[in-house]
Order: sequence, then C-alpha cells, then structure tokens
Amino acid sequence: MRIGKLCLYLLILLTRLYSAGVSEEPPPLRILYMPGVADPFYYTLEQGARQKAEELGVILDTAAYPSVWNAEDQVLILEAALALEEYDLVMIAPVATDALIQPLAEIDARGVKIITVDTKIGDGDYRVPSDWSFPLTHIGTDNVAGGMRLAEYIAEQVGERGRIYINTTTPDTSTTEERKEGFVEGIARFPEMEVVRIDYNGDLQEVAAAQTLAALQDFPDLVGVFGSNVFSSQGISEAVGQTGLSGAVRVAAWDATESLIEDLRNGRVDVVLAQKPAEMGALAVEYAYRALTEGRGIPAKITSGYLLFTPSNLNDPGMAQYVYSRK
Repeated sequence: MRIGKLCLYLLILLTRLYSAGVSEEPPPLRILYMPGVADPFYYTLEQGARQKAEELGVILDTAAYPSVWNAEDQVLILEAALALEEYDLVMIAPVATDALIQPLAEIDARGVKIITVDTKIGDGDYRVPSDWSFPLTHIGTDNVAGGMRLAEYIAEQVGERGRIYINTTTPDTSTTEERKEGFVEGIARFPEMEVVRIDYNGDLQEVAAAQTLAALQDFPDLVGVFGSNVFSSQGISEAVGQTGLSGAVRVAAWDATESLIEDLRNGRVDVVLAQKPAEMGALAVEYAYRALTEGRGIPAKITSGYLLFTPSNLNDPGMAQYVYSRK
C-alpha cells in the first residue's frame, strides 16, 4: 500500500516537473488591417491578407472601412479598433504622408508594430532614421514606373503628339502623387505632347467627372486623359463617355475595378493598369509573421507587381484574376 502511494506521489511530482519545463504555446499573431477607404482595391487587399493569415494561423481583424479619404476619420477608426482589442501589428494604408506620422508613431511606441501597404508615410524610406522610420516595411506598387508606362501607352495610341489632362486625388497621398509624377515624366519624353492641366478631386468620383467635363470644354483639342486611382479613373471615364468623345479622347485608367474593365470592353477606356492588391495583403501578413513570430529581418521596402489590361489581352486566359473584387 505504501509502495503504491509512493509511486503515485512520484508520478504526480514527475508530471509537475514536466509541466513546469514545457512552455505554453505562444498566442497566435494578431494583426489589425486599417484600409484607406471603402473601394474594390482595399477589399481585394483584405482578401489576399485573409487568405495568407488562415494559411499561417494568424488572426486578422479589419477595422471599419472609412467612407471618405480623410486622415482624421482614419485615425479615429484606427484608435477605436485598437481600444477594443490588443494587437501585435497594424497593417495600414495611410491616407496622408504627413498627417499619419504622429498617430502611427504613438501606436508604435505602445508596442504595436506597423507595416504600411499601398500608401506610405514620410518619403517612404524607412531605412533612414527619421520621424517615419519606425514601420517595419512598406509594401506597394512602383507607382512612378506604372505612371510612365501608361503615358507611353497613350502616346503610342495618339501618334506621340497632342495635349493631355490628368485627374488625381489629393496632394498629400503618396501613391497618386507618384503616379502623377511618373505620368508627367513619361509624357515629357515626347516633344510634341504636353500636360495642360492637373486637377485634384479629393477622392470623389462625382468631382472627378465634373472636373473632367470642364477640362474637355476648356481644351477641346485634348487627345488623352489620365485618372490616378479608382475614383479618378471612374470619374474621367464617365465624363468622356457622357460627351461622346470615347475613342477620340484616349482614357488611361489606374485600378482594375469591374466597372473600369467593363468600360475597357465597351470602348470608353483604352487601357487599365491593374495593381496586385491581393499580393500586397498576402506579403504584409507573411512578412509580419516572419518578423514577429520567427524573428527574421525583412526588407524596408517590398515592391508588388502590376500589369496593363488592353483591348488586345482583355480576354486572355488568366487576366480575370487581376480584376478587383467587390466586398
């Protein structure tokens, strides 16, 4: 009887010693996604992030989608989400290069790491010590190169001569400013072409359409127009189609929404640049996992791809996967 009790005590002791020596499983990485605005690009980015999160066992929550492109609104939504739950990292598309620096720096100081996707803060060079060097990385399109490629395509379509109009969002948005700069630089390579006006629409499609209608009236000899993002592009397409100038005025659209791909199909748009938002989202989750779970270093900048939809490749097998999704 005593031997039995002794064995039982030994078994209990060994079990406790073993339990003390085995660490508990660490909790899963928890990420908050903060989109820039409610549009198909950011919905598609979320889908890519969510698929990768499920693959890696990461918990991914999404903050409320802002209804407008506005720094104050984005910060309020972000802080409300962070008040409800503890997160290891925020992946955010900051809607302003400057206005988001301080709010994100304060979040980082609380121990919540930051990855920027699509848009960035400061000049986006997180390698150089500065007020905005705290994000782990930035993941996005080479916007300057994309703008230049669209300019070259439109120049080819119009015989490398004529006047061009640009419609874009806000001066404090990194991506659209880079696209504008790339497009302007691309057009400048053709001596007989010029950009005659650049308008900012505040990321409102109805404003973009009205501004484009005014430009078409003020410059009746326009040969092409360029929209720098979803709402700019949908606005210029609407305006050119409304005036019956489709084909006569070439339309270069940035962002492959279902609406813009349909406009390309029916001749209201001549070329659509498709970013790869799902790839951006997946890369953000993957690199967050590498850095915070595996302790691996990651590059300060990661470039995702893009491609052009044109009338000649619109129906090619495999192109449909690059059309942005609706929520």
